[in-house]
Amino acid sequence: MFHLNTFAMKHYKYFVGIDVSKTSLDVFIHSLNLHRQLSNNRSGYDTLIRWLSRSLETDDLSRVLVCFEHTGFYSLALSVYLEEKDITFAMVAALELKRSMGICRGKNDRVDAQRIANYTYLHRQTLQPTRLPAKAVLQLQPLLALRDRLVRDRVGYYVTQKEQRRFLLPCQLDGLQDAYANVISCMDAQIKRVEQAIRQVVEDDQELKQMLELISGIKGVGFLVGVYLITYTHNFTRFATWRKFACYAGIAPFEWQSGTSVRGKTKVSPLANKQVKKMLHMAALGASRGDPELSAYYQKRLAEGKNKMCVLNMVRNKLVARVFAVAARKTAYVELMRYAA
Repeated sequence: MFHLNTFAMKHYKYFVGIDVSKTSLDVFIHSLNLHRQLSNNRSGYDTLIRWLSRSLETDDLSRVLVCFEHTGFYSLALSVYLEEKDITFAMVAALELKRSMGICRGKNDRVDAQRIANYTYLHRQTLQPTRLPAKAVLQLQPLLALRDRLVRDRVGYYVTQKEQRRFLLPCQLDGLQDAYANVISCMDAQIKRVEQAIRQVVEDDQELKQMLELISGIKGVGFLVGVYLITYTHNFTRFATWRKFACYAGIAPFEWQSGTSVRGKTKVSPLANKQVKKMLHMAALGASRGDPELSAYYQKRLAEGKNKMCVLNMVRNKLVARVFAVAARKTAYVELMRYAA
């Protein structure tokens, strides 16, 4: 199952940095110090290929490595186009690019494209080319993002309604509570519609459906948690090990020590996908109550004096390890305590 984004190491000769914005692409070729601005649309992408071929004096672009910032849907169409043309590209997190640039004074799109091209050249041995996930996973990503936003907004309206009911004067509440109730009811209906659309996407893709059925057999991993894990791991092809995903989700502990004076606590990093971390937290709460093995482990660690949140984080890691093991084997999870003497 773990057919990761592994590529035979190519000897790239040309390194291209692209600064992606809503309407334009600023392109910079590292070795030639050439810059051009193009439209961020299909016509602009066609022009990009022609310009690269003319500038590099070759129609063979197999030794070109293109790099640009992951800007969400602004860079999606470019990614799809480059993959169609079989041009190697790497989408890099914005924070990774920002921290690699050192001390910067001022900025513009041309300079940013040049800095990205320099980054590509300097990291040419370690930069991992990007492969887009399956179509079904691409469909799930905006649906999950919309659901998150609806749930967050619903909570905001609900809390405001509750507080106003408690503190406002009766004359101020006329018509107000009904309006809030209607908004919340509408959001509930929309959340259900989005969740139904998510279910339909999974149902229509046999591979995702089978994977979801397998990992949902692990206590604590329900439908939504399973869909989140499948989506953000690209159906378990994005991360080499469960520990790498734990790092991405912000549940892997890291030391904070240096020399003889810095002796901080070992703790998780705030650089994480917070939504995935939240879903794993809910899964850990359920598993620590409903799974006999994890429940016993949870109680044992608490009895040893461990902090409750620390123990829950241990449970989160154990759940992730189980999910990745099931995904790798493609067999259902077996509860060993059921067969214990």
